[in-house]
Parts: sequence; C-alpha cells; structure tokens
Amino acid sequence: MISTAYAMGQAGGQAGQGGIMGFLPIIILFVIFYFLLIRPQQKKAKEHREMISSLKKGNRIITSGGIYGTIQSLDDTTIGLEIAEKVKIKISRGNVAAMVSDIEAAQKKK
Repeated sequence: MISTAYAMGQAGGQAGQGGIMGFLPIIILFVIFYFLLIRPQQKKAKEHREMISSLKKGNRIITSGGIYGTIQSLDDTTIGLEIAEKVKIKISRGNVAAMVSDIEAAQKKK
C-alpha cells in the first residue's frame, strides 16, 4: 500500500510539469503569428491613417475602387474629388487607397 501511494506522488509531480510544457507550442505559435501577421498589419494601418490625415487640397489620389482624382474639398469624414473636368464626387476618407505621387515614386524605384 505504501509503494502505491509513493508511485502516485511522483506521477502527480511530473504531470504538473507536462502541463506547462503543453502550452509552450501554443505560446510559440502566438509569437510567430504576432511578428508575421499582426504587427505588419498594424504598421500598415498606422501608415494609412497618417496618409489620410496628411491629405491636402490639390493632392492626386486613387480610391479603393480604382478612381483617380484631384482633391477639391476636405471635410472631417468626406473628400470632394474631381475625377474629370466638371465631374465631382464625394467619397469617404477611408476609401482613399493611396496618393498618386507615392505610387509613381514606387514605380520609378523599380
């Protein structure tokens, strides 16, 4: 009877260490996902917010729908965009994909 109790005492101690080691792969996967997926996405979103806040009247932009235009008016939530001569539309600030000057500079680097 004493040997049985002694054997159970040791098995319980090893099970506690195995439980902590069981979470290690999950923690490693989370760290990998953070550095490969989450962090770059947050960085890109921050750059997009900064680009949107720095827009000025006269800038050439491209919308997320692929429409090129020149900014004619700015509001807190909307942008007045001239897409052709005497053709103006209003879009949401969040729909600005990029500034045309940034796209042209990236193409010249290639």
